[in-house]
Amino acid sequence: MSSIPRLDRPSAPEAPALHARAMDNLRFIRETMERAGAFTAVSGWGMCATGVLAVGAALAAGSDPTSPRWLATWFIALAGSVVVSGWATVRKARAARMPLLTGPGRKFLLGFSPPMLVGALLTVVLVRAGQAALLPGAWLLLYGTAVMAAGAFSVRVVPALGACFLLLGAAALFAPPPLAHGLMVVGFGGLHLVFGVAIARSHGG
Repeated sequence: MSSIPRLDRPSAPEAPALHARAMDNLRFIRETMERAGAFTAVSGWGMCATGVLAVGAALAAGSDPTSPRWLATWFIALAGSVVVSGWATVRKARAARMPLLTGPGRKFLLGFSPPMLVGALLTVVLVRAGQAALLPGAWLLLYGTAVMAAGAFSVRVVPALGACFLLLGAAALFAPPPLAHGLMVVGFGGLHLVFGVAIARSHGG
């Protein structure tokens, strides 16, 4: 008498593995879409370095925006912050395999650059007109405008940083020179440090 073959039930330990694989795929798709729509390579640590340079400039320059020493010191701090923050952003973008000159990176640069160029031109005009006392307010306002415009193509905390700069700039524009200088230190020093740490912790450096 022939034996009847035993029918084994198919094992089902594959379900959890399939679920985990599907979740990994969904996570990858979501992160890819986020990278495609937003420039996430803004460096928080680069912002912190800019904040430290701004505090150092404030201590070295004094509080009189009309003095040549004040202007020269802040120009040196600006050059240093561009180098350090730019290097940190490029490094972060390369680590995330995010191009800087195409896609969201290009939009970010196009939003950030025009207000900064206007700021450079207004600086020359105000200094030549003997109105250097207006520079702290003008710099805060134009930098805030640049950050908000570029932040439309980045993570949410970036335009929030720009809005804070705009508020400080509006106050500094009508404040006496020593107070305007203090507000500029709060902006370029304090805000960069606070928001830089927040971005570094929440967005990978």
